[in-house]
Order: sequence, then C-alpha cells, then structure tokens
Amino acid sequence: MTSYEQLVIELTHRSFSHQAAYRNGGTPYDLSDCNPVPYGQQIETFTRMIEEADCVLVGGASGLSAAGGGDFYYEDNATYRKHFGKFAERYGFRGAFEGSFYRWPTAEARWGYLATFLDTTLNAPLREPYKDLDAILAEKDFFVLTTNQDTQFMKIYPWEKVAEIQGDHRFFQCSRCCTDEVWDAIEPVSRMVEAMGDGLVVPTELVPRCPHCGAKAFPWVRGYGNFLQGELYEEQYCKVSDWLDVHAQQKILFLELGVGRITPAFIQEPFWALTAQLPQASYIAVNNKTRFLPRAIEGRGMAIRADIADVLVDVRKTLGR
Repeated sequence: MTSYEQLVIELTHRSFSHQAAYRNGGTPYDLSDCNPVPYGQQIETFTRMIEEADCVLVGGASGLSAAGGGDFYYEDNATYRKHFGKFAERYGFRGAFEGSFYRWPTAEARWGYLATFLDTTLNAPLREPYKDLDAILAEKDFFVLTTNQDTQFMKIYPWEKVAEIQGDHRFFQCSRCCTDEVWDAIEPVSRMVEAMGDGLVVPTELVPRCPHCGAKAFPWVRGYGNFLQGELYEEQYCKVSDWLDVHAQQKILFLELGVGRITPAFIQEPFWALTAQLPQASYIAVNNKTRFLPRAIEGRGMAIRADIADVLVDVRKTLGR
C-alpha cells in the first residue's frame, strides 16, 4: 500500500465518528477564525504563492468542473435539461446523479441513461477553468490528483501527470471483479447512444457485459457497485505517492480546487495533514461554498470563498499569462 493511500484510509476511518459534521456541511477540524482579507489581496497572495513554490500538487474535485459548466450533477438547470431533458421529463430526475442511482426496471433502460451520462462527459469540451489552471501551472513542476471521473484533466495532460483515484469514465469493469482488467467504454457508449436515438433504452445486445465471464459491466467508477481496486487503481496511488516522495523537501504548494463534503478524506484532509507535516509546504483552497482553513496551518495557508472560474482567471491575468 502506498503512502498516500494509507493516509486516505486512516482519514476515512477517522471520519466515521464525525459523520454529523459532514452531513451538516461542516468539518470536525478546528478551523482558523481569522477574517479573510479583501478579494484583490487574496488574488495577489495566490499569485505570490504560485511564484514562490518549487512545485504544485493540484487536488481537483467536482467544484472545478462545475465552475466551467459541468454543473448538471446535482442541479435541475439548463445544462442538465440540455443533455438529460428526455429523462427528466419521463422520470422527474433533478440532476444527473439521481438517474445514475435510480432503480431501473431493466438493464436496457438503465444503460439508456448511463450511456447518455457517459457520452455527455466524454464528449464535453475542455472547460475554461482547466485552461486557466494550465496557464497558471505553465512554468511549474506539478502533478494532478483528482476525484473527478469526467476525464477533463485527461483531455489536457498525459497519463503520468494525473492520478484518478475514484475511477475514469473511459473504462468498464466486471461487476463481479472476475478479472483485474478494465476495458474501453468510449466505443460501446458511442454505439449505444447512436442506437438509442431519441428513445430512452438501448438494444439488449448492446448492454455491456464482461468479456470474460458474461456478468454485468459498469463504469470503472466508485459508486456503481463493487469498484475494482486492482492494478489500475493502485497505479493511481503510486503516481501521486511517488511524486510526493520526490518533492517532499521542496516548497510544495497544495492547491485544492472544489472539494465538497462527500469525500473530503481523499484530497482536502490529506492536503491539510501533509501541509502540517512537510517543512516547506503551503496550501490554498478555492471553493464557492466553504472557507475551511485549519488553525494548525493558518500561517502557511489560505482559503478563498469565491467562484473558482473567476479566481483562476484573475490569477492568470495577474501572472500575465
């Protein structure tokens, strides 16, 4: 087990006794009570911290994609209706995730929805906040850790620069985990969407199944069932752990973008712990809903409550990029 995975497991176990705090949108950690400085000063500080850092570990979560238009997961908004309107009208869903975990009557109906969901994320253009982040990181040694499965980071960075610890929409897995293999989802999803047309179900022969045992298949993404934590999964944790081992004594900036309250133990809380542990580390969080900065690292950290897209644009402009 790698060092980062071990840290995640420890923090996840610790969180079990504090579920009430998370459910209420909070955190059990002792937070700084310092008043935030004006927004313009926060942008200047963000810019300075980027410039002074030797390297940056980005923690990208759902709020980053939402800031660029990927806001259809939990909301019944115009974006959701554009891509999922026929399902919203038929089933009354009020966000993409409602349909993802609905108890569908048939596999054909379930995959009508899942194929639409996967096709929407796989074919989404690179969102503006990702472009701005890339410009900000242009002159830095950096690595990306993400809990997003929407492949936005993979549209811009090579495999070795990104750790997708919660899975990836580009792959299918066996529901029984009969094999350690995952396989391509892009072409099957395209065929399902084409065959479905304006309908709501896919043909029976296109319902994905494991090529080894014939069992049901589902996206290689945590939450759909028995998430395969095999070789590919371990590779993700190896990538981020190896990067941290190499850079531990440098001025690392832990940059957290858009972490919500569902899975803080994967990015947010490890970043807090590592900032406290590593001698030259610093920390920035940007979130439009919370401003969480632990008291233990308030001297080396900053939390900005603002729209992530706006913040990244402003930092990019301040850097002159």
